[in-house]
Amino acid sequence: MKLIKPALFGALALAGFANLAQGAGVTDPQIAAIVVTANQVDIDAGKLAESKGRSKDVKAFGHQMVVDHSSVNKSATDLVHKLGVTPEDNPTSQDLKQGGDANLAKLKTLDGTKFDRAYIDHEVSYHQSVIDALDKTLIPDAQNAELKALLVKVRPAFVAHLEHAQHLQTAMGKTGE
Repeated sequence: MKLIKPALFGALALAGFANLAQGAGVTDPQIAAIVVTANQVDIDAGKLAESKGRSKDVKAFGHQMVVDHSSVNKSATDLVHKLGVTPEDNPTSQDLKQGGDANLAKLKTLDGTKFDRAYIDHEVSYHQSVIDALDKTLIPDAQNAELKALLVKVRPAFVAHLEHAQHLQTAMGKTGE
């Protein structure tokens, strides 16, 4: 599978996930913070795509990201409250937040097809990084069985998001939009 090299404005967010792959294990409270932050980053970008996207497909994809990632965040928030876990800010969640903010700032400067391409390119890279983090760190390091089960349960949605974003990316390349 060929991945598009992530744009500079998304590098910080992706670096946050890269740090997971290289670093020591993470605790359940840190995983909770990473999950909530990663979903919020995609919610914020999706809201921008809904309002600023040119293509109806990009707008629809942005809307789907808002709906799906809001649902995951609600499930994660409900679980951490049930377990009495306080999400713990950590270098990865901080990098994700910074990267998400940088991505939004860059996307806000773009219009039309340039916006659509940049948004979708970032979504492809971002979702691949999320899946890698789930597989290599978050799921293996989760100690609480319910937290681990939630991560396993939401993984297929991230795979579907990646595949959808890749489809849109390919369609944009073929149509010259």
